[in-house]
Amino acid sequence: MGIRNSILVRMRVAFLLTLIFATIIVARIIYVQAFEGERWIKRAQENGLAYRIIKANRGNILSDDNSLLATSVPYYRLAFDATMAKEDVFNKGVDSLAKLLAVHFEEKTAEQLAAELRTARKKGQKYRILVKKDLSFEEKKLVSTFPILKEGRKRGGILFEKYEKRVLPFSGLARRTLGFVMETGDSTNSLTGKGLELSFQDKLAGMEGQAIFQKVAGGHWKPFNDGWQVQPEHGADIETTLNLDIQEVADQALRKALVEHEAEYGCFAIMEVETGEMKAVVNLTRTEGGGYIENDNYLVGDNALAEPGSTFKMMSFAALFEANPKLMLTDSIQTGNGSFQFFQDAVMTDPRAGGYGKITIKEVFEKSSNIGTSKLIYQQFRQEPEKFIAALQGFGITQGFDFQMNTSSVPYIKTPRDPSWSGSTLPWMSVGYEMKLTPLHTLAFCNAIANKGKLIQPFIVKRIKYANSVAEEYEAKIINPKTFSANTLSKMQILMEGVVENGTAKTIKNPYYKIAGKTGTSEKVEKGKYTEKHYTSFVGYFPAESPKYSGIVVISNSKTGRYGGKTAAPVFKEVSDYVYRTRYMIPLIAEKTQTAPLMKAGVQNELKLLSEKLNVTNQSFTVEPWVVSQEQGDTLRWKGNPISTESVPNVIGMTLKDALYLLENKGLKVRYIGRGKITKQSVRSGTKVSKGREILLTL
Repeated sequence: MGIRNSILVRMRVAFLLTLIFATIIVARIIYVQAFEGERWIKRAQENGLAYRIIKANRGNILSDDNSLLATSVPYYRLAFDATMAKEDVFNKGVDSLAKLLAVHFEEKTAEQLAAELRTARKKGQKYRILVKKDLSFEEKKLVSTFPILKEGRKRGGILFEKYEKRVLPFSGLARRTLGFVMETGDSTNSLTGKGLELSFQDKLAGMEGQAIFQKVAGGHWKPFNDGWQVQPEHGADIETTLNLDIQEVADQALRKALVEHEAEYGCFAIMEVETGEMKAVVNLTRTEGGGYIENDNYLVGDNALAEPGSTFKMMSFAALFEANPKLMLTDSIQTGNGSFQFFQDAVMTDPRAGGYGKITIKEVFEKSSNIGTSKLIYQQFRQEPEKFIAALQGFGITQGFDFQMNTSSVPYIKTPRDPSWSGSTLPWMSVGYEMKLTPLHTLAFCNAIANKGKLIQPFIVKRIKYANSVAEEYEAKIINPKTFSANTLSKMQILMEGVVENGTAKTIKNPYYKIAGKTGTSEKVEKGKYTEKHYTSFVGYFPAESPKYSGIVVISNSKTGRYGGKTAAPVFKEVSDYVYRTRYMIPLIAEKTQTAPLMKAGVQNELKLLSEKLNVTNQSFTVEPWVVSQEQGDTLRWKGNPISTESVPNVIGMTLKDALYLLENKGLKVRYIGRGKITKQSVRSGTKVSKGREILLTL
């Protein structure tokens, strides 16, 4: 027992000593934090030291094939610690350094720079900005080879302050969809912005770090080299569903139509029927100078809500067939002479002078008869209009869509309980008035007709990735697995095909594949009154017999056309032709001479494949990857277009995408005007490459 008690006593003493020792350590830590920390902060402030944020590298936004749509490019501010270099190194290299800085940056003469560097050395300046211009990565590497500076930071005094600049490698392509973020600048220190950049800010931004910086002359800050910092966590990449090729073709087609019709704005969206993946989203607004830029979102959001006009007849007819499944497409209705008075001040008209007379239900839809549609809906639902509204709600188009872009625009669908509901509301709603939808809602409903009745919510971001690791993955949300009956679905598909085969969009009918769709026109409201300005559209899918893609085109306030069949439908066909031709590898044009001029220059493998798809005879006379074409009769001959690392390449005849790839990889700054293929380049091919030089491309 004595030995046991002795051991227990020693254990208790050891425990108490350990506890006392731990208490002393904790007290010391608290003291250091409370008192030494305050003294350190005070000393730091006296010496101009402070903790400052180190920005994390922002993640990239990628296309569906991982091409860069938005990325952050590093830039550097060049500064110099004049005290670091040894005397002989400084004296030997100062004049050469000044001359090189003067030649490359053209801000000051070599004599001025040499004098300033010697003065900085004499005064013992530890921080001096050498050039005002911020350097690209290539320029940083170049400057690092200059005399004195090539000795590095500790022996040559070179200081680089890095920051990142957000760039769009494909210029304005999908600019509004990609968006931006910026600080508000007010006391809230919050962010503002648009598009995917703002919607996925928490993923893209990463986590900021911290380091100690010292304030020096001129109000500048330089890193304080004490080895202490918290490393930032870089942002994730977001992979979108956008396809660059389809996006470019859609942009060019819509832009051309807007210019032709002198329209106010337009949008175009195309998606995969089964997956809900958006393959292209274009939003173009007319500028004061008459050009068009991506500035506002007309697909979804507050700016997108509008009275859709006749595209809404898809919903009206679907509701009609659901309520009266025995109604046949061959049944007829009297539409009269083009004018029908529902009430004293409510007169419905048809676009055709003199009207359509007695026509079948199928013809009502194909010809987009307002009178026929409104009479059918009024006869079916006038006693219980709430059933019409319930049908729309059941279709899933009356709620806002979470489109991954910080927008929650809710369609405005009037109900019989609304104070503004009147006897004329139901017939006017049936043809797309007295209510508001976004084009995205109209597209989703059309897509449900193509997708065997399954209504899915379109989406535009597919994955969140850290390096090569997928952190999150998204897919389309199913809103309604069975939007309508098989009977209704069959009738709607017949009607949609009939619009292109026989009706208001027959100008886009072609012998190669079938398009199904619906045209739309509505008069725009300004200051509470309808005007002569029109909102025209076309929504559809293709190939109709086995739908793979659906899309919608909106053109607002066209000066030359007031109907969707004339303004919007041709844009749809131009893009659907391209998609069908490239995705199905089927030639659409028999005449070889019509296709040959389209293929001037580019990547040999791609051009040969395209030639084969279009049934164009072609021959290669080179193993060069980049080629230019030469026409010989109905044959295209591929000749080499050598790309030198030292000189500016010949990009005439190329697409903008190919030219940007070649020129920007050489460090050239590219500006461009026009659309289509490149016809001129401001810097002659073969000229020695000068990093940062600007080149203007004319398309």
